[in-house]
Amino acid sequence: MTKWTLITGASEGLGVEFAKIAAAEGRALILTARSADKLNALAETLRTKAQEVIMIPADLNQLEEAERLWAEATAGREIDMLVNNAGLGRNGAFAQDTSGGWARELSSITVNITALTRLMKLAVPHMDNAGGGTILNVASTAGFLPGPNMAVYHATKAYVLSLSEAVAFELRGTKVRISALCPGATETAFFDVADMRGMRLLKLAPPARADKVAQAGWQAALKGRRVFVPGVMNKVFAFLPRLSPRAMVVRLANIFLAKS
Repeated sequence: MTKWTLITGASEGLGVEFAKIAAAEGRALILTARSADKLNALAETLRTKAQEVIMIPADLNQLEEAERLWAEATAGREIDMLVNNAGLGRNGAFAQDTSGGWARELSSITVNITALTRLMKLAVPHMDNAGGGTILNVASTAGFLPGPNMAVYHATKAYVLSLSEAVAFELRGTKVRISALCPGATETAFFDVADMRGMRLLKLAPPARADKVAQAGWQAALKGRRVFVPGVMNKVFAFLPRLSPRAMVVRLANIFLAKS
C-alpha cells in the first residue's frame, strides 16, 4: 500500500519547503492549509515529482477541523509521516487586547497546541498499527525561553517541545518516531503576520532560509533526532537558558524581542 505524507500549514513558508522535499523523494502527499487556492498552485508544481498529491483544505483554528482532516486523509490510506507545521503567533503586550489580540492568541493556542496534539494523538496508533512512521513537530527556539511581548507564542512552543520529548520517550522501542524541529528566526511570511519585523533579534541574527531549515529538520526527523536545533547561534540561544538564572533569561529575552 502507498505510504502518505501529511503536511499541515503547507501553503506557505516551511510547509511549502517540506512539500518540495517530500515530492523530490517521490512520496505521495496530502497537503492541508486554509487557502485552497494556494494549495492548488503548490500542488501543480509538485505533481511532476510526487507519486501523488491531494489537497484537503482545513482551518485548524476550528477544533473539529483536525478530526475531519485526519478522517479524510486516512480514508483508504496509510500515513507514515506527519509534519505538524501549521502555526500562529502574535507580537504585543499580553495585557493589550486591541486589534484582536485575544482572538489571535486564542487561535495560536488552538492551532499550535490543540490541533497539533490531536493530530499526534490520532497519528501515533495509526502509525504503530501500520508498522511505523515519523511525526515531525515544528517547534521553535522560542520554546526554550519565556518571551515578553510574545508570551503566548513562546508558551505554545514550549508545550510543543515538551510534548514531543515526552511522547518520543514513551514510544522508545516502537517504530514510531517523534521529532521536534526548533528553528530560530526563519524567513517566512510568519514575521509579517505576527508583526515581528523590527525586533532586535532579527538584526543580531538574520533569518535563515526556509529551504535550508526544512531540509535540515527533515533529515533530522528521519534519523530519529528527538530535538533538533539548526544553526550555531540558535543552539546557543537554546542552550544558554538552561545554565542561566530564570530572571536573567527573561530580561535578555525582553531585550532581544523588543523592537528598536
